[in-house]
Amino acid sequence: MNKFTRIGFILAAAGSAVGLGNIWKFPYITGEFGGGAFVIVYLLAIVFVGLGVFIAESLIGQTGESDVATSFVKMSNSKNPNWKFAGFMILAGLLILSFYSVVLGWILNYVVSSFSSLPTEASAAGATFGALTKDIGTQLFYHTLIAGTVIFIVLKGIKDGIEKVNLILMPLLAIILFGLLLYSISLDSFSKAVSFMFVPDWSKIDEHALLAALGQAFFTLSLATGTMITYSASLPKDANFVKTSMSVALIDTMVALISGLIIFTFLFEAGSPSAAGPGLVFISLPVIFSGWGFLGQFIAISFFVALVFAGITSAVSMIEPSLLFFIERFKMTRQKATIIAGSTFYSLGIIALLSMSDSWGETLTFFGKNAFDWMDFISSSILMPLGALLTCVFIGFYVDKKILEEKFLQHTSIIVFNVWYSLVKYFIPIAVIILFINKLGLI
Repeated sequence: MNKFTRIGFILAAAGSAVGLGNIWKFPYITGEFGGGAFVIVYLLAIVFVGLGVFIAESLIGQTGESDVATSFVKMSNSKNPNWKFAGFMILAGLLILSFYSVVLGWILNYVVSSFSSLPTEASAAGATFGALTKDIGTQLFYHTLIAGTVIFIVLKGIKDGIEKVNLILMPLLAIILFGLLLYSISLDSFSKAVSFMFVPDWSKIDEHALLAALGQAFFTLSLATGTMITYSASLPKDANFVKTSMSVALIDTMVALISGLIIFTFLFEAGSPSAAGPGLVFISLPVIFSGWGFLGQFIAISFFVALVFAGITSAVSMIEPSLLFFIERFKMTRQKATIIAGSTFYSLGIIALLSMSDSWGETLTFFGKNAFDWMDFISSSILMPLGALLTCVFIGFYVDKKILEEKFLQHTSIIVFNVWYSLVKYFIPIAVIILFINKLGLI
């Protein structure tokens, strides 16, 4: 198996974690829950929940050096073959990628359209976005472009494909975000954005905000999709999995915070409300950019390109667990595995985009949700929480604690190990169960 370099792994893992969840979802959720207090809760969720699961997945992958199912079996007590069923979590990645590719297609469409014109009113922006989600031909074209790009990258393998693209796209993403941040700092509204994001108003926090922060921590770190286990299988044996996990979590969190500062500065500069909702990227921001003339057009193009870069690095990571599973378990060539996995997510993506159209919407709607929404619900509300819960139970009750301690003490102190182990064995499972029940609408 090809191995990542240490910097290659950090960039690839960060590329997986840094995606639409950081640049789009985090700002609009932060806006909905009032800013600073939510940010603090989110940071606590990253440190005490997200990072714990991330380290657990990295440890399983680095120890197993194989696909998700095989790595669980290798690390379990007595090499219990039943742990192969933990491989179900790779389905979450494929399912997310199916509709994620469609959303990335929307963003790529906005990159192209930003070169010509931007909507000047919210009603026009909303109508434009609504028309796009029902335009089968345009969505199919861009979905095909995104899917083709992802398939081309993963066909090249770990070193020549995934690592190389992250070595290019992640620095470019950093440059674009840094440039947008510098421009934001020059605006009068930047201080208001800083205050909004970092001065807490605890009256805005309720149980919904707590659960939203916890869910965002899971989503943004690409947990329970098999990605980190698969990537870590290509991590050198002597690599410090604790340090690299912390590095990835830090990069991921910094991108989210910087994106929030940029977007809220733009919103406040235009006198727009902070709680712009999911339409933030596709409706609110284009209207703001249009009022800034040529500069606004340039910023719009840069912003949407940054989203595409972040999305591509995440999309590549979502398909890799399936590829390694097919290669290791069924002895397929990488090319054959890519054709199977690629055809699967591409076909499901077509179903997802058709389900939003007028002509196919009713046919592809079941129990009040269309196929697009069902893919989102099953992956984020069922498969991911179950995968995270299974990982914690596995580490806490089905792996020899002495083995875990020995691996940790090669890189960090016994205090760090004990804190992590207690969190993974007791605290995180309870948090995940509460999140899972909430996702199913039972609380």
